[in-house]
Amino acid sequence: MPTQRETDEAAIRRQIDRIVEGIHAKDLKALEQVYATDVVSFDVQPPLQHVGVEAKLKNWAEAFAFFEEVSYETRELTITAGDDVAFAHCFGRLSGTLGGGLTTAGMWVRATFCFRKSDDGDWLVAHDQVSVPFDVRTGMGVADLEP
Repeated sequence: MPTQRETDEAAIRRQIDRIVEGIHAKDLKALEQVYATDVVSFDVQPPLQHVGVEAKLKNWAEAFAFFEEVSYETRELTITAGDDVAFAHCFGRLSGTLGGGLTTAGMWVRATFCFRKSDDGDWLVAHDQVSVPFDVRTGMGVADLEP
């Protein structure tokens, strides 16, 4: 019989799978179900933070506008769950076919998800952060690294 922690970690893994599936389908309604209404997101796209689920979904809608087909993959996903908060981190890559048929392999980023357990027991993303390593000497992002 699984422990509560194992059950919670499996539920969080399913939520991350829903994010991946929602991105692939460009399904904003599906993505909305994964985020807390007051989510704070530090994404690679400006501004420095996106506050609230509407801002997070607007950010996704803007990203989806560039793609005819889009996919997202994760590697090395690690999840740690407590009683009512949890975090996960992984490497993620957004890729696909852009408008006009150009295919992009995307770039690997570092992603962190902070979850909060809702009153009804669902794990929702309360905070996420995506970052790109940068070269300190040039101040430029380093987009060719792979996990």
